[in-house]
Amino acid sequence: MLLPGGGLGMDSTMDDMNLIQAPRHLVRDIGEEIDLEIGPGDVDPSFANTPLIGVPPQEPSVEEQDETKQMPIVSQLPNDDQYSLKAQPAKRKKKVVKRWREEWADTYKWAYVDVKEGTARIFCSVCKEYGRKHRRNPYGNEGSRNMQMSALEEHNNSLLHREALRLQMASKDKIVVDKPIYVKALMSKTAGSIIEAALKRDPHEAEFIQSVQEAVHALERVIAKNSHYVNIMERLLEPERMIIFRVPWVDDRGETHVNRGFRVHFNQALGPCRGGIRFHPKMNISIAKFLGFEQTLKNALSPYKLGGAAGGSDFDPKGKSDNEIMRFCQSFMNETYRYFGPDKDLPSEEMGVGIREMGFLFGQYRRLAGNFQGSFTGPRIFWSGSSLRTEATAYGLVFFTQLILAELNKDIKGLRCVVSGFGKIAMHVLEKLVAVGALPITVSDSKGYLIDEDGFDYMKISFLRDLKAQQRSLRDYSKTYARSKYYDEAKPWNERCDVAIPCGSQNEIDQADALNLVNSGCRILVEGSNMPCTPEAVDVLKKVNVLIAPAMAAGAGGVVAGEIELNHECNVMHWSPEDFESKLQEAMKQTFHRALKAANDFGYQKESPEALLHGAVISAFLAIAQAMTDQGCV
Repeated sequence: MLLPGGGLGMDSTMDDMNLIQAPRHLVRDIGEEIDLEIGPGDVDPSFANTPLIGVPPQEPSVEEQDETKQMPIVSQLPNDDQYSLKAQPAKRKKKVVKRWREEWADTYKWAYVDVKEGTARIFCSVCKEYGRKHRRNPYGNEGSRNMQMSALEEHNNSLLHREALRLQMASKDKIVVDKPIYVKALMSKTAGSIIEAALKRDPHEAEFIQSVQEAVHALERVIAKNSHYVNIMERLLEPERMIIFRVPWVDDRGETHVNRGFRVHFNQALGPCRGGIRFHPKMNISIAKFLGFEQTLKNALSPYKLGGAAGGSDFDPKGKSDNEIMRFCQSFMNETYRYFGPDKDLPSEEMGVGIREMGFLFGQYRRLAGNFQGSFTGPRIFWSGSSLRTEATAYGLVFFTQLILAELNKDIKGLRCVVSGFGKIAMHVLEKLVAVGALPITVSDSKGYLIDEDGFDYMKISFLRDLKAQQRSLRDYSKTYARSKYYDEAKPWNERCDVAIPCGSQNEIDQADALNLVNSGCRILVEGSNMPCTPEAVDVLKKVNVLIAPAMAAGAGGVVAGEIELNHECNVMHWSPEDFESKLQEAMKQTFHRALKAANDFGYQKESPEALLHGAVISAFLAIAQAMTDQGCV
């Protein structure tokens, strides 16, 4: 393929130019140099439709390299081209090292080198622009290596680049092709009719249908014994109330944005609703319903009988300032405050919603409601008694793991534990695993995972928290601890382990990941996030007798802590960490044995991988079904 200038053939100049045609970053050999011309940067409207040149790189022979050293570059050009070059006024040029070091590739993955009008330039893969066309000042096209890196860093942090990245991600979300919903084979036609009705009513809500299938599959024996439960299940699967609303807000530049908000009151037969608020770009009504359904079962299984709810928005708090998040939270609460209250619905933290967001939400609720009742279940807001409020869910996961191991006559000390996620739950899980003598070896984020073969300790966990607080990458951890390594675009499930605790998001473990877990020696999987395994992954794990602790049982610690903090007597008491931990352990023990008893009543042995998975659903459903039967058709 010829360059736009044409006429250069296959000489060494052409070879040098071909070396920089990669559409992404490219690692160069040491010492190579290239002239990067600083042009006027006129806007070219046709550039967006111009295809990138994709000639495969060719290495020049030794003879060609010798000839190149002996001959001036200008002499290789045709006479006409030489004449035109002499006639043009000389332009200022800079010699720039064209070697792209590995650290550049890690830091500036969005940048790549390409030729534009015969000149090599550094482009932004998000904005598809270069130099003055993208910024008022050129970036990465002149100066020393330090100057280039400084300019690239400035561009990477620019509002224009971030906005282009946001639009790119939004366009990717819209182009996602819907995958066919995986339908499990059921032994009972009656149970199959429930799923068929749900598919007919909500055919595009993949996450909700998946959670319904898991529940119905666990309830097959229950439904077979009493056909009355079919009508109960059909009513249960339709939420009592679904609220969808717009959330307008203004950013720091004065521009208006609109997001979509959700709140689903799934079932209140056992009591007022409790459930999280999630802020995430992929949040939709299907995820809101799935979370609400899972929360309904989780609350019913806990010692405190409560209804279930969930909600949130497709708002992404990452990269937003405190003022922007405050304005969004206030706008969100303007619509939902009328549905919140101590006897209606109390929201709690979820993905993308932490102490800061809950504080803004509660402040606006208090202002609109005109009183201090209906406090939210977030630390530093209402209840200062419990010092372990934020750790309750994570500590409960570890306590539940110990209960499973105790049934198997095993101890958690020394066991290798693989943990996914890098949020507050994952960090507190690491902390508690270290406290009980286990060996946690991994954490992960959206770009890959980090493994430390020596295991994490309190000092290392503190360092991880510092990285997160400073919004630094997990890669920086391996620069401090030599026995650690960060793997890009990978999951931790192929690491040798005894226990796996996924604390990321739904469906983070697929069939291939389940096979990796099995081959890595995993024997217990404790769900730290809601529905972390795909149906295919669950099938793989059950076939090889991996014990699965469902999130509705193992994750009940947050429900327990939320109810303790709302207890009026506890509001004036100061719990020591030991007292609170003892109460949490007792509540997790009750939940564990309740699930095992329900499984045993319907023929599942406690050694079976389905015992906890099905027993938890059975126990929760029977409690809800009894309340719905007593209250009539409402």
